[in-house]
Amino acid sequence: MMFSRGCSRVSRTGLNPFRWRYPCVTASSSAVAAYHKLLSHSNPTITPSMFKYAWGSTEHTLCGFCYDARHHIHNSATSTVEDQSDPFSLVADELSILADRLRSMVVAEVPKLASAAEYFFKMGVEGKRFRPTVLLLMATALNMPVSVSSADRLSPASVVDNLETQLRRRQQCIAEITEMIHVASLLHDDVLDDADTRRGVCSLNSVMGNKLAVLAGDFLLSRACVALASLHNTEVVTLLAKVVEHLVTGETMQMTTTSEQRLNMQYYMDKTYFKTASLISNSCKAIALLAGQTAEAATLAYEYGKNLGLAYQLIDDVLDYTGTSASLGKGSLSDIRHGIVTAPLLFAIEEFPQLGEVVQRGLDNPADIDLALDYLGKSQGIQKAKELALKHANLAAEAIDSLPESDDEDVRRSRRALVDLTHRVINRTK
Repeated sequence: MMFSRGCSRVSRTGLNPFRWRYPCVTASSSAVAAYHKLLSHSNPTITPSMFKYAWGSTEHTLCGFCYDARHHIHNSATSTVEDQSDPFSLVADELSILADRLRSMVVAEVPKLASAAEYFFKMGVEGKRFRPTVLLLMATALNMPVSVSSADRLSPASVVDNLETQLRRRQQCIAEITEMIHVASLLHDDVLDDADTRRGVCSLNSVMGNKLAVLAGDFLLSRACVALASLHNTEVVTLLAKVVEHLVTGETMQMTTTSEQRLNMQYYMDKTYFKTASLISNSCKAIALLAGQTAEAATLAYEYGKNLGLAYQLIDDVLDYTGTSASLGKGSLSDIRHGIVTAPLLFAIEEFPQLGEVVQRGLDNPADIDLALDYLGKSQGIQKAKELALKHANLAAEAIDSLPESDDEDVRRSRRALVDLTHRVINRTK
């Protein structure tokens, strides 16, 4: 699709023979009105019902959202109004240091490559730095006693302090690696999607072309690998190497779906885990492993990241229908225009099976997009997607609540902030 945003257009031939090409589609006013009435919906109110698609569970069901009330986001005892701190403010100083380090890490000898690689690390376009914030908070939230040798227990306080400083630096390195992998995936995704905008500015591929955008993504991955190797921790290296595999797997799943898979909610959730949740979940687990935490604590860190990532993407899918291009920093209705079927549409198909026939035609016809939006506007698709996001956000909060108790106020504050992030994910509008 084309946008008149003053972006310098560059030829993109021959790079991606599998890329779907869709014309710029303008939905009719009736279709737009049908789904924009959903903007007035408040946050989902959970009513007793049987929900499927509890990703990662054995039965994939959740009856009436009937887990303990203390794990419900809006009732969590760990996030009372008077206790809440802004999660981003808690780690603002560290985020600033990380931003400087990232800019220095992506310097390349070839000027064009250097300019491309640093494109989304420049001041003002570095994004929300959501993932580094989660990881730095997780590092503090897991700052609990671990088993140490008798020699370590007898070490001078200065040595212990130095060890703690070294650990924090290694955990910061995980945040840096995660951000480089994330940005690399964005650069590659924008080429595959033929995107014109990202984070409210022209996408790198629209400014410098597909070839340089792909090479910049590869360069960032190589820098992430070098940083990862410097940690000298085989288990952590394996975890984050698997993440890169998952990113490729998820993108391939999206490009090569069969007709049956395209309308399968579980297939969609698996793809969402690979494309979005794997990175943050395995990075959270890496933070715990570097700290020498127990397998149980590492699993809880992983569960937090996984469910937060799934909730984030589900809300992203909702906002693609209910948000605006200005608020999202990219085009709205992007998914349906590219023929990508996400949770809101899948839930709408459950109510209106005939919508499935429309979707199976490919959504490359403007009339079919209008028809699909009409069905979505009449359905509970948006609301059910929000409810599924809320369920995963609650599971993320539950994981934090299940960590071993601590009297350390910094630990408690960071845990409250991690729970607060689950609120923010559900309530975000961009």
